[in-house]
Amino acid sequence: MTIDPELRQMLNKVPEVTIFFWIIKILCTTVGETAADFLNETLHFGLTGTSIVAGALLVAVLFFQFRAKKYIPGIYWLAVVLISVVGTLITDNLTDGLGISLVTTTAVFAVLLTLTFIAWYVVEKTLSVHSIHTTRREAFYWLTILFTFALGTAAGDLVAEKYDLGYLNSIFIFAGMIAVVTVAHFAIKAMLSTQHRHQSTNAVLAFWMAYILTRPLGASIGDYLSQAKSDGGLGLGTTTTSFIFLGAILVLVIYLTLTKKDEIPLEVALAEDAAIDGQSQLLAEPALEAGKAL
Repeated sequence: MTIDPELRQMLNKVPEVTIFFWIIKILCTTVGETAADFLNETLHFGLTGTSIVAGALLVAVLFFQFRAKKYIPGIYWLAVVLISVVGTLITDNLTDGLGISLVTTTAVFAVLLTLTFIAWYVVEKTLSVHSIHTTRREAFYWLTILFTFALGTAAGDLVAEKYDLGYLNSIFIFAGMIAVVTVAHFAIKAMLSTQHRHQSTNAVLAFWMAYILTRPLGASIGDYLSQAKSDGGLGLGTTTTSFIFLGAILVLVIYLTLTKKDEIPLEVALAEDAAIDGQSQLLAEPALEAGKAL
């Protein structure tokens, strides 16, 4: 089904993947780690109280995000900040509250994330962020985001704490993994022709791998900046770290709201829709031919 260009432009719900996207994403993941600690420990909300407050705020913001007819930077990135906090709290509740090991939570969230990807692809035939223009696709998108944050928190804590590698070493490890994904993406992109059918697959796979890895990277950065020097951090505290990063996010979101530099171009969105339609037709042709033969 071809979507009318005027309608399609109105329904773009997520930002284009630019350098601004990755900067804000890492800032949000860092805030997710430090803000959860700030509410839980500094303001003494406790793990349960913090979870209730963050969860309620997330539901409220997602309500406005789903009602919006296009991508609105302020609403979208506020949802990402809150889902980062909630993803952190889910892992904290399981590990600190219920005593479930980080190895188990990492494995469970990895499985849940994989199942979400499979369900999303089976139903929608795409995992591309350029095609988030229906409520169902947006629901898959935000569920995926939630599991990436929960998985990233568990994996980051597992590497930094259980394996005793330290926060700074964890930063280098996850940054190095993202660099490997980036180099591999551009190497494969250079090897394939522009119109090659696997170009889109390469880009989508690289995006989600990098997205998953930025969560433990941001968490490690947050812990390194906020934790006491005796624990391997710089001792800035959760309050200072949270407000520094929230301020940086606010400045960038205001800039993007004014310049609209991260809106997905209409031609990119329409090309993505056309590619999905073409893929669906190719998948349907063998079944049609088999039906005719019968």
